[in-house]
Formats: sequence, structure tokens, C-alpha cells
Amino acid sequence: MGLSPNLAAFRAEMDAATRRCAFLDHAAIAPLSRRVREAMARFLDCRGSNDERLTDYMTIGERLRAAAARLIGATTEEIAIVQNTSHGLNLVAQSLPLRPGDNVIFCDMEFPSNVYPWMLLERQRRVEARCIPHDGGGLTLEALEAHADERTRVVAVSSVEFLTGFRTDLPALGQWCRQHGVFFVVDGIQSLGAAPLDVRECAIDFLAAGGAKWLMGPVGVGFLYVRRELLDRIAPPMAGCISVVDYENWRDYHLTFLPDASRFHLGGMNFDGIIGLLASIELLMETDIAAIHTHTLHLTDRLIADLTQRGYRIISNLAPERRSAIVTFAVPGDPLQAHARLKQAGVIVSLREGFIRVSPHGYNVEEEVARVGQVLGDAW
Repeated sequence: MGLSPNLAAFRAEMDAATRRCAFLDHAAIAPLSRRVREAMARFLDCRGSNDERLTDYMTIGERLRAAAARLIGATTEEIAIVQNTSHGLNLVAQSLPLRPGDNVIFCDMEFPSNVYPWMLLERQRRVEARCIPHDGGGLTLEALEAHADERTRVVAVSSVEFLTGFRTDLPALGQWCRQHGVFFVVDGIQSLGAAPLDVRECAIDFLAAGGAKWLMGPVGVGFLYVRRELLDRIAPPMAGCISVVDYENWRDYHLTFLPDASRFHLGGMNFDGIIGLLASIELLMETDIAAIHTHTLHLTDRLIADLTQRGYRIISNLAPERRSAIVTFAVPGDPLQAHARLKQAGVIVSLREGFIRVSPHGYNVEEEVARVGQVLGDAW
């Protein structure tokens, strides 16, 4: 299957990476497109020469907030710019009105970014961080219902789990949380940019995502979504010079937080990172996130079929409703050696917990995913 015109244009933007290797590791840190690199370079040139065009960048934060909102079906007022996923999730955890004895439910397949903020609350406020067994690679409605009780106040989950690629049924979990008055917190970093996500359809209350994986932006910048109806129910755990109303009256020390999610902004921002992430989100939306999702599922279909024929054990959940752009499999013998062989052959993937994890994006082609099996050979 060839690339559509939009996907072919996306691939052309990735020429620096595709000339060098078969990059299949977008669940780690993605390469930057030409558009992103050029956008950041233009800003740095202006900054280096104190060019008068620097004033054109003063609204860049609002432009990123608006683009992130369009990406997830939110509004600009519901978006704050954060450093990364961990930053966003910690802001949420520290802002929620939780009391001793309340509990937060997450499963044992979560990345630490969505675990440690809740464990910290356990130390600080005696809020129980209730880690439950995964169900097929992630958190399901059935598992949640089996472990929730009258003191459950938060459900925390990844849209796609980092190790298995398990795709969470966000609408089902979100509806349960809304019906039970429970806060629904989502780590979106392993799906945003690779699959559509609408926070309204999924009844998500809070979502955080860094930009360096499937969003293909720079490291050190991301965004946080806060459902508008909850803004007055949460108390920001920090305050800075731009967190408050009418902040340019610098010595009017009133500490009246801004009415929207920008109340979480503290001060000077990562302008070059914001510029890069904005350029990447715009590129991905031009390409069409739904088309990217369809294409990556096609690529992983081909990969799974090839690996299965070669005798490899697939770790990822293969149920159609659980599939994502991440495929993880076991190799016989030393996984370090297998990973090293792939890297030496120019096939870039991850080694996670002794398994090989492959994560292609919309610009990758069948020949690149086929290289995994060709390099490793048959498992028997």
C-alpha cells in the first residue's frame, strides 16, 4: 500500500530521518520534521540578532493553546502550556480537592509519570494510591468496577499504555467517572498525534501530554487540558508573575488567579519549544490524524503478521479495539543483542523490560517495518 498524497508530503518533511534509518521509535522521542526545525531556527535567528520581528512571537503561546485545543476538541481557555506530561499531571494531582482516605485508581501498566504524582499525595495527604492489576495490558471498565468504592475520587489512565500499546476505552471509563462523580485524568502522550482523541466524547476532566513523542515536537514542552467546568473547583499549587488577573500591574499584589487554564502559567516560557510544537501540531493536523491512525494500524498489521509467521511472541493485546501504533514482542535469547542488531542495521526501536517495542508513525512505509523481521530472522 502506497502513501496517500498527505502522508507522502508528511514523509517528505522527514527526509533527514528517513535518509539515515528506519525510525520506528515514536513512543520514545521522535525526530523533528523539516518544518519544525525551520520554524525554530527562524525564531533563534531573530533572537540572536534582536530582530524587530521578535514582536511577532509575542502571541505564540496563545496560538499553541488554540492549536492544542483544536487537536483534542477543547477550547483555548481550557489549555495551559506545561513542560511535559509529568509537569501537567503533578499540577492536576496537587490541585484536586482530595482528603485523607480518598483513593486514586490506576493500573500496574502505567508509566511513572501517571503514578508518582498520586504516590506523592499518599505521603502528603494520606490519599490512597490504589494500584490495581492490569486487565489484558491496561485498565478496563470491568477492572475499575471491581476495585472502586465509595471513596474513589480519581481514575488515572493512559490513552495508550507505553509498554503494551494497549488502547484504553476512554469513553467507557469517562462515562463511568462522570456518573460516579469521579475525576477522570488521562496521560495522552502515547496517542496524541497518532490517533484521534476528543475530550468531550471521552468525558475527560484533565489530560496532559508532552510534545516529544507522537506529536513530534521538541523536548521540554507540552500542554494540559482542564475541563472548563472544573476550573473553579481546583486550587493551583503554585503562583507566578503571570498567573493572575491584570498581571502587568506588577506591584498590585492581589493573587486573583486568571479565570482560565492559563492560571497554571508561572513566568517566562520556552518560546523555541512552543514554536516547534505549534509547527508540528499544525503539520499533523494538515496530514489528518485519522489518516495517520489508519496507516499506522496497517503498518502494525503487517508487522504482527510477519513476526507471528517468524515465530515471535507478541506481547501487545491483539483485540482490534485494543490496538494502537505500538507493537511489543519477545525475542528468544538475549534481547540486548537483538536490539543492538536492529540498531546496527539502522532500524531504530526501543528495548523495554526485555521486550522489543516498535512504534511507526504516519510517514513510515511497509518496507521499513518489514526490516524488523528481516534483520532478526526467524525466532526458531
